[in-house]
Amino acid sequence: MLELASTSDALVLCCPQNEQTRHIVNKEVMLALGNKGVIVNVGRGSLIDEVELVNCLMEGHIGGAGLDVFENEPNVPQQLLAMDNVVLSPHNAAFTTETYMAATQLVEDNLEAFFSNKPLLTLVKLE
Repeated sequence: MLELASTSDALVLCCPQNEQTRHIVNKEVMLALGNKGVIVNVGRGSLIDEVELVNCLMEGHIGGAGLDVFENEPNVPQQLLAMDNVVLSPHNAAFTTETYMAATQLVEDNLEAFFSNKPLLTLVKLE
């Protein structure tokens, strides 16, 4: 990640949340990205060390951030709310017309399968 940040203008995060990705973007990565670099996180809040993100933004070590997820949702660090170089959204980046229509269709298809005694398309095993 450090090498990628040092050669990039922007980092767009869409990783899963696990032990390997927790704080995958830390202070060292942010410093490598540089004062014109931008971080966009549409993955999981734990991908970024949010305390260091606030510090790096306040100190001008990175250029900006776009955040759809937060480390301690629904709580957002107050400092981020006042920054002109930060765009925040309420964990809804995936809520487009297309994804809404696809989700609706999937529900309809699963209901039809269930009431027709056919296998469900997206079965969730509770074991």
